[in-house]
Amino acid sequence: MQGVDTRATQDDESGFASIASTDLVAEVEAQLIHAIAEGRLPPGSRIIEAELARRMGISRAPVREAARRLERQGLVVARPRHGFTVRTITAGEIDDLYQVRLHMELQAVELACRNADDAGMQRLQAALARMVAEAATAPQTQRVMRDLEFHTLICELSGNGYLLRLFMNMRTELRMIMALIELAYQDPQRVAETHQPIVDCLRRRDVAAACAAMRLHLEDARLHVRALYQEKHGRDDHPPGPASAPAASVTSRSIPKKDPNEDITA
Repeated sequence: MQGVDTRATQDDESGFASIASTDLVAEVEAQLIHAIAEGRLPPGSRIIEAELARRMGISRAPVREAARRLERQGLVVARPRHGFTVRTITAGEIDDLYQVRLHMELQAVELACRNADDAGMQRLQAALARMVAEAATAPQTQRVMRDLEFHTLICELSGNGYLLRLFMNMRTELRMIMALIELAYQDPQRVAETHQPIVDCLRRRDVAAACAAMRLHLEDARLHVRALYQEKHGRDDHPPGPASAPAASVTSRSIPKKDPNEDITA
């Protein structure tokens, strides 16, 4: 970020760094998003302005304005006389998020089939290769980011800048959910198996098969994430029905069958 000079030291184990920046609000916002996405500020936790300001070596005003920005993004909620708290996620909200994500990524994969050049397809295969190479040893936060980078790249290859921006805005909530359930990538080969059909169909420029592969991947991911969330948090406010009715031109017959017991990544 141009004009930002953030000191490298961090205060104890909180992970919040002291800040010397020409755009304090943006830097505080970035640190808070990172803390929420990693689970260091879990749902329901208070954003204590005075404490964060002390840790970052700044006044309370930039922390308050950064929290207001996060409120507009739907990551925190404001309560009268209680300040800001990190939003609590429900199973129903997971369903809603994945429903929107599904429609966005189906549009992205269709456009990418038509608009992406061969170099872009090679970038996508390379992104998947990095994900698989790091799956066995990288920390969870890095594995989740590699997965989201893969899906972000498909949105980029769509050639639709507005769609890409919308997906970028969604990524923080997706990371937040992953932090909540401590999603584990147990087998790098299975990671490849859940993403490789999407790449293969894209490289063939087969719109129907690519959409079918993406639909199956994301619906399986939603059910897996939802089950892990419910297991860990014991809340289920929404029936686990399908995220969306299948499109008439897209069927699961377009791609290979999968083991229903397979571990699915997001």
